[in-house]
Order: sequence, then structure tokens, then C-alpha cells
Amino acid sequence: MITKEKLKEYAEKLMFDMKEEEYDTLLVEFDVILKQMDLIGQIEGIEQVEPMTFPYEIEHAHFRKDEIKDTLNTSDVLKNASQVECNQVRVPKVVEEA
Repeated sequence: MITKEKLKEYAEKLMFDMKEEEYDTLLVEFDVILKQMDLIGQIEGIEQVEPMTFPYEIEHAHFRKDEIKDTLNTSDVLKNASQVECNQVRVPKVVEEA
């Protein structure tokens, strides 16, 4: 069960600025999703179905090969960064340890 307090905790950790009514909407949406997941879990033999990322195979789609083209040197990349540490862009910590 997902509670409004948990949603507020997650939103704070993810630095989301949400209005009170948005939490209510999100609670309803999570309730629907959890009920749907429960229904899917009740399907006989669902454990034997292989997970998929797309509902059907696409034979005609071909991905291009990754090729290195024009690149930037490190100093050009870092010159516009507001904080640099050890030749890397420093960003705020958004994950806390469990």
C-alpha cells in the first residue's frame, strides 16, 4: 500500500515540487496500477511467460552502429560547468543510502 506520506517522502528525495492535490491524484493512479498488477498476477501460468520490452518483434527495424564522430575535449566540456571536481562535473547528491 502506498501512502501519501510515502509519496511526499519520495517526492522530496527526488526534488519534486508537488501540490497537495497532485498527491491525491497520484494515490488514485497508484491504486489502479496495483489492482491491475494484482489481476495480472492471478493469470494462470504467468510465471512462465518471458518478460518483454515490446509486444511484438519488429523485423524491419535496424539500429545503426555506434560510431565515434566529432568529440569535445575535456576542457571545452568543463568550461561551462558550475562546479568541477577531479576533472568531472559535480552534481548534487540525489540518492541516499538505505
